[in-house]
Amino acid sequence: MTQHYRRPRALIPGDTVAVVSPSWGGPQAFPHIYDQGVAVLRGWGLRVREYPSTRMADHDLRANPALRAADINDAFGDDTIAAVFASIGGDDSMRILPYLDAQRIGRNPKILMGYSDTTTLLTAIHQLGMVTFHGPSVMAGIAQHASQSAATRNHVHSMLFGNNDTYTYEAAPHYTQGYRNWEDQSQPNALADAQYSRGWQFLQGSGVVTGQLFGGCIEVLEFLKGTAFWPQPSFWHGKVLFLETSEEKPTILQVTRWLRNYGLMGALRDISALIIGRPRDYTLSEQLALDAAVLRVVHTEFGLEQLPIITNFDVGHTEPQRILPLGVRMQIDCRAMSVRLIEPWLR
Repeated sequence: MTQHYRRPRALIPGDTVAVVSPSWGGPQAFPHIYDQGVAVLRGWGLRVREYPSTRMADHDLRANPALRAADINDAFGDDTIAAVFASIGGDDSMRILPYLDAQRIGRNPKILMGYSDTTTLLTAIHQLGMVTFHGPSVMAGIAQHASQSAATRNHVHSMLFGNNDTYTYEAAPHYTQGYRNWEDQSQPNALADAQYSRGWQFLQGSGVVTGQLFGGCIEVLEFLKGTAFWPQPSFWHGKVLFLETSEEKPTILQVTRWLRNYGLMGALRDISALIIGRPRDYTLSEQLALDAAVLRVVHTEFGLEQLPIITNFDVGHTEPQRILPLGVRMQIDCRAMSVRLIEPWLR
């Protein structure tokens, strides 16, 4: 059954956007990276509003999950704020979820974007009936905008400022394993060395399938399993599930075990397609071994021989990363090897 999710409005120059730090105190640790990201937002014609959490030291953030949540509540409750961007990820934003004001947030759809540990917020707020955006954070992805390709810059702008009915994703010919050393203040927007990409890999599936997007960082989603913020069994029906790995580089065995969990709960049986993001810091041989492991779990262990599987997709902890809006219908054509959104993600 298709669920209806409210779409936030598109950004326009002159809008005010909030930047919050729901997890790690990155802006205080690396202010030159954070300031570069803010400069990019301002270069888009946006005004930036910071909150008590935004530049707070990491040890203070960890001691104050309620304060972090209050900043998110306040940003959503403020009619002058058009979007909420995470400054950076981390590892404990799940601790703020009990303090979120579901009614206040749910009444005020607006762009919420981040990735990695922000997967917790994207998931929880998405389940309030809102489209949320898995995409770059201010420090990781936006700060490096000047070093990105024109195609990537255009993609980000069209996903946040556009009013399109459809969008066709394109595989990037090159990628990087993140960013150069942030200790080097002379290159605040520098990407790591570029490598050739082997492109998206369609491991199995035929024909055309559609489904509403859902997913995020696979390790962070593990934090939520068994909690009140984990989706109900009926949620998975017809979803296009995307999963991506972090810079902590989980082993292939770990990913295998996590996928088995999705199989056992019935999610793999119910979804329309599975997308695996390009894994961070995997060698080519490790990428191929991951492909084989994913196919073994889905095809062999759970007998889902027709479920479309795409791996090495441009989402997550490598650059460039594409923005995937949770709750928006995606169409995958296995024969044409095309991936596109087939309904608006903004209003």
